[in-house]
Amino acid sequence: MACPQQPMTDTPTEIVIPREKAVFRLDCNGRWRNASGLFQNRRIIDYFNAAIRRDEGGYYVSQQRDHLVEKVYFPYEDTALFVVDVQLGEQITLVLNTQRRFPLETGRLWIENDGLYLTEAGERIKFSDRALLKLADRLDFEQDAYFIRAAGGRHRIREAPSGQATQVDRLKAED
Repeated sequence: MACPQQPMTDTPTEIVIPREKAVFRLDCNGRWRNASGLFQNRRIIDYFNAAIRRDEGGYYVSQQRDHLVEKVYFPYEDTALFVVDVQLGEQITLVLNTQRRFPLETGRLWIENDGLYLTEAGERIKFSDRALLKLADRLDFEQDAYFIRAAGGRHRIREAPSGQATQVDRLKAED
């Protein structure tokens, strides 16, 4: 006698780990940490960064194996997105920790708490120290204002946008 077969479904099973149960977090400098400290393995760091997604519940890392999707919402300080590389040329191209790339639009930049930020597609993005070093020869400071030389001109970088929350510590805000 044959055993009845379960119908195959194309919809994967989703496992969701809430932020408060995540065993890792992203610090204010874009570095992954867990109870043992900073992640050291570059392949794991790159894997986590490439897996960052966002939905109505916030930022999470996701992986799919067979018919199983795991989503782990994670705590982060300030933001989950960072400019980690800058490609200089006729136009400046920004590379995020997620590997997403897009051209710099100077009107989207702002300074907050001595950090350089921008908004892209409604998301708050912070420049890493490495990215800032690549832009250093294009940044100026005079008379209490920052400027960037790009797109054939010199553009003032505004202070934090009005109405924009100052630096958010997502580790504390979500606990």
